Amino acid sequence: MSKILIRGAKVLGGEAQDVLIDGATVAAVGTGLSDEGARVIEAQGQILLPGLVDLHTHLREPGREDSETVLTGTRAAASGGYTAVFAMANTFPVADTAGVVEQVYRLGKESGYCDVQPIGAVTVGLEGKKLAELGAMHDSAAGVTVFSDDGKCVDDAVIMRRALEYVKAFGGVVAQHAQEPRLTEGAQMNEGVVSAELGLGGWPAVAEESVIARDVLLAEHVGSRVHICHLSTAGSVEIVRWAKSRGIDVTAEVTPHHLLLTDEMVRSYNPVYKVNPPLRTERDVLALREALADGTIDIVATDHAPHPHEDKDCEWAAAAMGMVGLETALSVVQQTMVETGLLDWAQVADRMSFAPARIGRAQGHGRPVSAGEPANLTLVDPAYRGVVDPAGFASRSRNTPYEGRELPGRVTHTFLRGRATVVDGKLA
Repeated sequence: MSKILIRGAKVLGGEAQDVLIDGATVAAVGTGLSDEGARVIEAQGQILLPGLVDLHTHLREPGREDSETVLTGTRAAASGGYTAVFAMANTFPVADTAGVVEQVYRLGKESGYCDVQPIGAVTVGLEGKKLAELGAMHDSAAGVTVFSDDGKCVDDAVIMRRALEYVKAFGGVVAQHAQEPRLTEGAQMNEGVVSAELGLGGWPAVAEESVIARDVLLAEHVGSRVHICHLSTAGSVEIVRWAKSRGIDVTAEVTPHHLLLTDEMVRSYNPVYKVNPPLRTERDVLALREALADGTIDIVATDHAPHPHEDKDCEWAAAAMGMVGLETALSVVQQTMVETGLLDWAQVADRMSFAPARIGRAQGHGRPVSAGEPANLTLVDPAYRGVVDPAGFASRSRNTPYEGRELPGRVTHTFLRGRATVVDGKLA
């Protein structure tokens, strides 16, 4: 059936309306719409959002299919309400050529659960020594516009400048993993009181902040776009705020886990809390929430980082860094930002759909819920409360920091160009 009538949903958290989907498009939005020939979804009390867009996802394929594949990762994305994800380049082989990004793009097309836009590496092999084939990746079938060595920092200022100059020609953006490597050698967690008490190598905030300061100045000098991945400290917030006040073309993201969790969690020595950048202090968490609310931080991005059981179920020092996040992101944002009064649902739509689609230039995504627009939509039940059970995840990996934690909200339906990928909270 090509027609679907969503009845009585609060569009972007506003007034209850009906939304008629006809084929791949939103046909009408209003009240009292006819349900003739349509499958009806009763959505009273639910929130209808544009399909979520994640600018920072690790799908691991090619090379680490033991932790995730494009298929399992996009299934996880759909479960979390996402209709488009940007796949990071730190695969094996690295996505630093047109051939590899086209492979990821093709796998995304075949999965059918959400659109996959590959991110190209900035440097060959993520080694930070030589620019990758930025132009060839942009001109490929994948049409790459975002480039990142995420997992590693582009720490050479000359290389970073050249990358910014290169992508400027076609309106691309460099997404920087801000981590000064010399300041974080042997680091295991945030540098502070807790790291001193636990005897774990500290990761100072200045290692992030110094790179952001350099890169916003380089972006200003070149007149290009720079995006800051997984911003995590109060100091970083102030640098980005200052840069925006000068008119520098900088955008920034925060992860759900940096909005909720603190370095106090590391006292358990549970490697599920080991992440890059590390969990910071309560002061940092509050600063990040305020910055997301006032627009200094533009978007929420998951940094979905799946790992197989054996890479996490080991002693802290040997454990891999990262957390899965696609299936819990919206719930964490609801708890930390909506239920605290910092954001309303229309602003959630901006931070998790409109803005990331704009930054990454995701065609057909991050569009208004209105007639004539692509039917990329997410329906959320905000009244739901449930305990996180990773056994039910669609992701191939289970390394979530929220196991056993009660979180609000549940994605009941996700639509990709009018086709339901999630129905009644289950994958279609």
